[in-house]
Amino acid sequence: MKLVICLGNPTSKYERTRHNAGFMFADFLAEKLGCSFTTESKFKAEIAKGIYNDEAIWIIKPQTFMNLSGEALLALRNFYKIDINDLFLAYDDISLDIGKIRFRAKGSDGGHNGVKSIIKYAQTQNFDRLKIGIGPQPPYMKSEDYVLQNFSSDEMNILKDTLNKSVEAFLYYCQNDIYKVQNKYN
Repeated sequence: MKLVICLGNPTSKYERTRHNAGFMFADFLAEKLGCSFTTESKFKAEIAKGIYNDEAIWIIKPQTFMNLSGEALLALRNFYKIDINDLFLAYDDISLDIGKIRFRAKGSDGGHNGVKSIIKYAQTQNFDRLKIGIGPQPPYMKSEDYVLQNFSSDEMNILKDTLNKSVEAFLYYCQNDIYKVQNKYN
């Protein structure tokens, strides 16, 4: 099983913002796997359950705001007794240019409050992840303003290609280990 936590902010207000690249990845992955999201309030999340190569893939979009994303992880792990080794995280990364992706086996939160919340509730930073580039941030703009800004039309075109590549890379990851996917896609 893979529990794929994808970070973003709920409500249509944030739908096209940079901080929702994780939710956009979730949508692309769910479409590829032919599954759809249902709201499961006891888990504070929307969940899509798919299968790939006979393995269950649960795609999670926490319905708390970004800073509390770990609450959905905690609720799911407590109820289903999910092993932390089955956790995979997908989220936006301001330090990567738009169009770039990076897989990592572990690491700090890098200043990302959603990742910080996941690490807090997972009680470890040792889980695989996909970072989706949303940068570069202009030097005159605060990061909290930049991440809540909508993508331009040109950026959305780049992002769609990136999300398709990200789904392809994730499915490759499901059949290999993190190091093979890093060598091929980073």
